[in-house]
This record gives sequence, structure tokens and C-alpha cells, in this order.
Amino acid sequence: MTTAVAPPPAATPFTRELLELMIRGSASPDWASDLRRDAVDRLAALGLPDRRDENWMRTDLRLFKPANWSFRPAPAADASLPRGLLTTGSTALAEDFDDAPTEAAPATLAGRFTALDGHVVVDELAPELAAQGVVFGSADRLLAERPDAFRPHWFSVIDPGCDWFAALHAAFHRASAVLYVPPGVRVTAPFHVLSALSDGGLDTGHVLVVLGDGAEATVLTETAGGGASGNGGFHCGGTEIVVGQSAFLRMVNLQNWNTGVWHFARQKAVVHAGGRLQWTLGALGSRLSQVAQDVALVGRNANAQVNGVMFTEGRQQLVYNTLQHHEAPACKSDLLYKGALQDRSRLVWRGMIKVDKAAQKTDGYQRNDNLMLSKESRADSIPGLEIEADDVRCTHGATSGRVDTDQIFYAQARGLTADEAARLVVAGFFQQVFDRITIAPVREALARAIGQRIRRIN
Repeated sequence: MTTAVAPPPAATPFTRELLELMIRGSASPDWASDLRRDAVDRLAALGLPDRRDENWMRTDLRLFKPANWSFRPAPAADASLPRGLLTTGSTALAEDFDDAPTEAAPATLAGRFTALDGHVVVDELAPELAAQGVVFGSADRLLAERPDAFRPHWFSVIDPGCDWFAALHAAFHRASAVLYVPPGVRVTAPFHVLSALSDGGLDTGHVLVVLGDGAEATVLTETAGGGASGNGGFHCGGTEIVVGQSAFLRMVNLQNWNTGVWHFARQKAVVHAGGRLQWTLGALGSRLSQVAQDVALVGRNANAQVNGVMFTEGRQQLVYNTLQHHEAPACKSDLLYKGALQDRSRLVWRGMIKVDKAAQKTDGYQRNDNLMLSKESRADSIPGLEIEADDVRCTHGATSGRVDTDQIFYAQARGLTADEAARLVVAGFFQQVFDRITIAPVREALARAIGQRIRRIN
């Protein structure tokens, strides 16, 4: 019997010495620094993931070189920020949230957090929310001020040592954001978090969202910038979400890097009894993305709806691994991912519904549909079920296909150009998932961004 030998550690500038320099310049508490040291010890023993791992076997890392990356100095005060898909100013992101704004509750942002190349440049929270006990802003500052709210969850929701990228992120995260909404507090305006890169920059930001029992909030996170070719940027991030009992969170992650950026992220939500999560993901940019998106339903009657909108072009490759983990009885999860591909791009989705033995009366659903807009594009859909309970309803499915040429001909026969016809067909393809997105500016921004990218179908 032979024993598999682990690959050698990757050549990297991310060393223990660099970490100690970061810790000395940080306001984080000792317990958070100790978590970093544990992670850097794991990092030193790990190599880059290889194709023996199921989650990585369809990800090509041959051109990714860790030694190419390092943190940049803080940007100048007048440095320009890449613009995201959503409005980044203090004006309203939407005029029609579920509850329309009134004179007493205008639709302004509840809070803004912006980072550029791993440096915080905007950190704001509405004073009236701070008076209600809401905590939002830089993790470097708030982990020390409110350990009661954040310490139980900080790097405990995601596994910081599951692979090289997770360990790197856990050790060297910078310009991270945290949000805590106290029990019973309902925040109608959205919180906005933007992670931006300059050409060739590095971002390792972390986001932690904690909703107390009966709380409600909307969080919009997005990424933007980086270069469009070569080593245009490197993002190694993480998102942790805790939805308390009977709480409701609308969470949005919009990935809109330029096409030279390497994007790696682990994202996980834990939903407690009676809690509800609507999680919307948009994946439009990057050179290569490798993302793990997990939802754990840990309390009776927890509910999660996951919506995914993906569009690839050029030689982009997006790889998304999703997990709907039912740990408690009578929970419901509903995942719908839709992707459109053009040129020589590739999209990989691998989804799993896992039902523990105790999770009787589970209702789980997952579906992935892909639309190929060129003969050279490729989509891999791999749905899966792992069920240990015996009283469940679980369904999965996936489809991939090309555009019906009759639809294009029909639209052109009524006066549309070939490009207009293509945009019409793709818009119809995505409409099912757009109808599930209750946040109007997110729905509109995704539709607009995809429409701008579509070229004639071949």
C-alpha cells in the first residue's frame, strides 16, 4: 500500500514574518491575532490545490504564481475608485425595496464600506442605526470593541484550513468588514460593501454578517477593478453569514472584476430556526473564479433561497461549488443557477444537497441551466444528492444547450438586428432567476451588465 505524498508548499511571499508585521500594525485583539498565527502555520504546510481534489479537478491553476503577489502601500487620498455595478455614493440604491421609502425613512444607505487594494478608504454607518445598537464597519476596529457580537463567529463558520487559499485568507485578510444587527432590529436601507483593485492589486478582504434573533437587514457586496490582461489582480476572500432565529437577511454578492483577476473565495451561511436567507450571486468578471458557496440550515423551519446569475466571455473560467446542508428537520432550500457563455469561456457548477439523518421533512431543490452562445464554449453541471434521512423531498436537475436559431430568425424577421435578437433571447433565459430577485437595483444592474456583454451568437 502506498501513501499519497502532499505537494510541496507553494512558493509565496506570505510568510510568518510578514504576518507579524501586519499584527503589529493592527488594532485587532489578541484572540484574532492568534487565529491568524494558527492559519499561517497551516499555510506553511500546504501546497496549491491539485486535481485530485473533487472541488478543484476542473480548475486550471498552472498559470497562477503565488510569488507574483504582494500588498501595496495605502492609496493616495485622491485615488480614484473603480465603479461597481451598483451606486457607490450615499444616494439610494433603489426606490422600490419591499417597503417603499417614506419621508420618515428615506432610502439612503444604512452604511458604506469601501476598500482599495486591501486598504479601507470608506467606513460609514448611519448615526440613527448606531443608536439602535447596529455595529458596522472595519473589522480591525470593531472586533476589539464588540467581541461579544463577533468572536463566536469570526472564522468559525468557514474552515480556515481546508486548502491553501482558505489558509492564506485566514492569515492575511485585510480591510475586512463586519455587521451586527441586534435582536429585533429591522434595517430597511441596505449596507454596501465594495472591494476594489487597481491593476495588479491584491485583496484579501473578509465579510462577517451576524443577525440577532428576529432582526432583518439587506447587505450588498460587490467587487470591481483590477486589470484586463496578464496578472490583473488577485482576490482571496471569504464571507461568513449567521442568521439568527426568525431573522431575515437579503445578501447579495456581485463579482465584477476585470478579466485579468484571479478570484478565490469561500462563502458560507448558517441559518437558525425559523430564519430566512435570500442569497443572490452574480458572477460576471475575473480571469478565473473558484468559489465555494455553502448554506447550513441548522434550526427547524430554516429557509434559504439561493439565486445565481453567471455570464462568461473570452477565455474566462468560472467554477462554483455549492452545498445545501440540511442539519435540522423541516427546513427548505431552493437553489437556481443560470449561466450564459460565449466565445471560448467555460463554466463549471458542482452542487450538492446533503441531508443529515436528523433532518426529516427536508424540502431541497437545486437546478442549473446553461445557455451556450458559441460553439467553442463549454459548461459542466454536476448536481448531487447525499441523503441520510428517510422522509424528504429532494430534487435536482441541470440543462445545457445552444440558442434555438428559429428564435433568432423570428426576432430578426420582426426588425431586430442579430445582436438585438441575441440580447432578447438571453434576457428571456435569465428572466426566471431575475423574477426571484426582490432587490430592484440588483436585478436591473445584472440585466444591464449582461446585455452590454452579449455579441452576435455563432
